[in-house]
Amino acid sequence: MKINKDLKIGQLVNGYPESIQVLMSFGMGCVGCPSAQAETLEEACFVHGFKVDELLAALEEKVGK
Repeated sequence: MKINKDLKIGQLVNGYPESIQVLMSFGMGCVGCPSAQAETLEEACFVHGFKVDELLAALEEKVGK
């Protein structure tokens, strides 16, 4: 599974549990809540007020995908 802006948070967390630390560092404290499970990375970035490219770079550094 390739990590990209259209990947759902639930898929990311299930496939790469180590990504939780990155998401939490971006202020996504509710990575396990039902709405986050169906939300894409891009949607979450919009809601939390930062650029998806920043999150993708951090995930790539941590997870390497």
